Amino acid sequence: MSTNDEAKKSLIQLLPDISVFDNPKPEGLLQRVLHIATNPGDLVLDSFAGSGTTGAVAHKMGRRWIMVELGEHCHTHIVPRLQKVIDGQDPGGVTQSTGWQGGGGFRYYELAPTLLSTDRWGNLVINPEYDAAMLAAAMCKLEGFTYAPSEVLWWQQGCSSERDFIYVTTQTLSAEQLEALSNEVGEERSLLVCCAAYRGVTATQAAERWPNLTIKKIPKMVKDRCEWGHDDYSLNVANLPMAQKPAAEGAAQDDLFGGDAP
Repeated sequence: MSTNDEAKKSLIQLLPDISVFDNPKPEGLLQRVLHIATNPGDLVLDSFAGSGTTGAVAHKMGRRWIMVELGEHCHTHIVPRLQKVIDGQDPGGVTQSTGWQGGGGFRYYELAPTLLSTDRWGNLVINPEYDAAMLAAAMCKLEGFTYAPSEVLWWQQGCSSERDFIYVTTQTLSAEQLEALSNEVGEERSLLVCCAAYRGVTATQAAERWPNLTIKKIPKMVKDRCEWGHDDYSLNVANLPMAQKPAAEGAAQDDLFGGDAP
């Protein structure tokens, strides 16, 4: 079984332009752990990815994997390392013992800034870091819509079906604006309107007057849909990103995961 020192030397050879960790986990150790605890095709989670050893070994062993890293290691260590694994350019670690020649792929996501922040008076507001497109995409994800802005209809920013759409704005909408919006949507379609506020009508009056509109206020709707104050792992996580095409593919051998890379 390889040692920490051997793992460090191997990582230096693989990524000579970066500063490697002092004591990276040996690939041989991870191979033994995954061999005992998992089967090919199983999903391996490493919530403290570091330099990406777990993912690299899991990939070579035909396991799917998820890694989480809040530091810059994702860009400096993990992505370059896994790219070399996929391209078949990583000769070290367990490459020889697993017969790894390259292949597969991966996607990675960056954690967005918090959607809500507080103003000087302690009130919840939309984070100023969010532009209009980011906010619309976030609301689509929160409400279960597909973010797909129309090039023709300004109020169609996403859809949940062929006739159900979502419109997101930080404006305060007047009764006249809502009336015009309802007329444009028409009786055959429905629209979820996410706005800062609306004036001129009550919630009951709005529901009766414009049955094709569902109006929700930001940030209240965000606060109501999120869980706060948890210090455990009981959060209700829903609407996770769906798999798209792998971000990178190797040509040395077939994709181990049938096109659904980790």
